[in-house]
Amino acid sequence: MRQYNSQFRLGAAWAWMLLAGVPVGLSACSSADDELTRFIEDTRKEPGGKVPSLPEIKPYETYVYAAADRRSPFIPGGSGGGSGMNGLRPDSKRNREFLEQFSLDTLKMVGTLKLGGHMYGLVQTKDGLVHRVSGGNYMGQADGKITDISPAKIILTEIVPDGLGGYMERPAALGLNE
Repeated sequence: MRQYNSQFRLGAAWAWMLLAGVPVGLSACSSADDELTRFIEDTRKEPGGKVPSLPEIKPYETYVYAAADRRSPFIPGGSGGGSGMNGLRPDSKRNREFLEQFSLDTLKMVGTLKLGGHMYGLVQTKDGLVHRVSGGNYMGQADGKITDISPAKIILTEIVPDGLGGYMERPAALGLNE
């Protein structure tokens, strides 16, 4: 019975320590609440600040777009020469001529020929063949149309991309090599 009695005493001692610790723990919680309550009361005693007034809102001014008949600013192009939407395009349905398969810098003018009052140019390809061309014929890979033939050169107008999604005309010439 002695053993049981000592266990009972040990359990009772623990119970007393636990009961003594509860008020100490509760007093710690109440001191934090007291501190919070004191802060709230002090804050309420202070005078309130002034809220700045809202800035004045200016009335909206409407704008009438009066340039509806002009070019749209959202479409590339403009008044610059040949850029954008001027309608200039290579004719994709036109039958290609033989000399259009060669780059213009590989072609060589070797002479002219005048038959029946009509001037023809003589153009040699890199394989050595000589071809006869006249005004209105095409040659070169940039849709180069022959506009004039003189004894010294063949003048063309090429249609090349302008870098803005459109095309522009560019003058070119093939000079006589002597």
